[in-house]
Amino acid sequence: MRILVIGSGAREHALLLALSHDPEVTGLACAPGNAGTATLAETLGVDPGDPDAVAALARRWNADLVVVGPEVPLVAGVADAVRAAGVLCFGPSRAAAAIEGSKAFAKDVMASAGVPTAHSEIVDNPAHLDAALARFGPTWVVKDDGLAAGKGVVVTSDLDTARAHAMTLLDDGHPVLLESFLDGPEASLFCLVDGTTVVPLLPAQDFKRVGDGDSGPNTGGMGAYAPLPWAEPGLVDDIVERVVRPTAEELDRRGTPFSGLLYAGLALTSTGPQVIEFNCRFGDPETQVVLALLRTPLSRPLNAVASGRLAELPPLEWSDGAAVTVVVAAEGYPGRPRTGDVISGGEGDGVLHAGTRRRDDGAVVSSGGRVLSVVGTGPDLDAAREDAYERVALVHLTGSHHRSDIALRAVKGEVTAPRGR
Repeated sequence: MRILVIGSGAREHALLLALSHDPEVTGLACAPGNAGTATLAETLGVDPGDPDAVAALARRWNADLVVVGPEVPLVAGVADAVRAAGVLCFGPSRAAAAIEGSKAFAKDVMASAGVPTAHSEIVDNPAHLDAALARFGPTWVVKDDGLAAGKGVVVTSDLDTARAHAMTLLDDGHPVLLESFLDGPEASLFCLVDGTTVVPLLPAQDFKRVGDGDSGPNTGGMGAYAPLPWAEPGLVDDIVERVVRPTAEELDRRGTPFSGLLYAGLALTSTGPQVIEFNCRFGDPETQVVLALLRTPLSRPLNAVASGRLAELPPLEWSDGAAVTVVVAAEGYPGRPRTGDVISGGEGDGVLHAGTRRRDDGAVVSSGGRVLSVVGTGPDLDAAREDAYERVALVHLTGSHHRSDIALRAVKGEVTAPRGR
């Protein structure tokens, strides 16, 4: 099977790494890729957000399957174009990808499906903002209604900060979503979805804030771990039955069936799991830890979904133990990152590339904000965490930063899920 992966981040590097060990894969390509993916797959040039260009590339390269990594191409309709060109594609249609592309659409789907989520309100006029803010708080959650790469969200107990962020979005012509704050630990659950068939992967937890102790602004993700040693038995089944399956059934009922990876970002509250957001693709950095533990050859579930045969897929097999990933970010991230600095120590096992490129002289240099995802594994979370940070210590990038506390509270037993249902 010849597989073309669309994207250029550590998520795509993780997908390619898993596929490179797959005996059923005979050819791998990545477009546009990065310095790390180039060691595993042929690098092809394409604008990932151009549906016609991606479809033409898939045909030209004779791809048997296209796997779309990022959300922007999916929301733009890349999967539709690839399928129209006669090539199997792992990724939802443009209509179904609106579950991530429009938070208002996602809220409407959840309301119709009876899926538990935070109370919310859309504000599209500055004149209505102050009255709306008064209906929320004292912790305000202010989101961009569209795609924002994980950085369009502000969670704050300061009203002025909440208002300033909302006004920035409104001034840029973006509707604002206000939400009630959901307490409790967060979890991410990836599910393979083929219409109304749902197959969950391992749950994970990611870390959005840039600094230790969940300080500083939101980012695209600074680390993750899987599985969740603190999770109650039956948590995954509960999330599937309360959240994912009803959502998939509602999308199917609307004539926009979902095909691909549906990612539920959740708060585990005293009344059960509540949805913070849905994503229409593999999450980053959670993919890096989930795939590190998958024993089933990855091409099988991807192809089963893309060909509409997920119901026939045998149960997935997983390795024992745990995985932790730590993101090494460039100076300035999540603001404007410094780029062009040489990276050393980024070639080892478990080092997945995101914002990198190979210079003409052969050196690998930084080219984005999140530069590397460093993955460690072990028989338990403590060992996986130690392995990850030992690998991080070998990486050198001038001015870089990373969190030192990924998975630390879970290792210490300080994370607990409410037992109320």
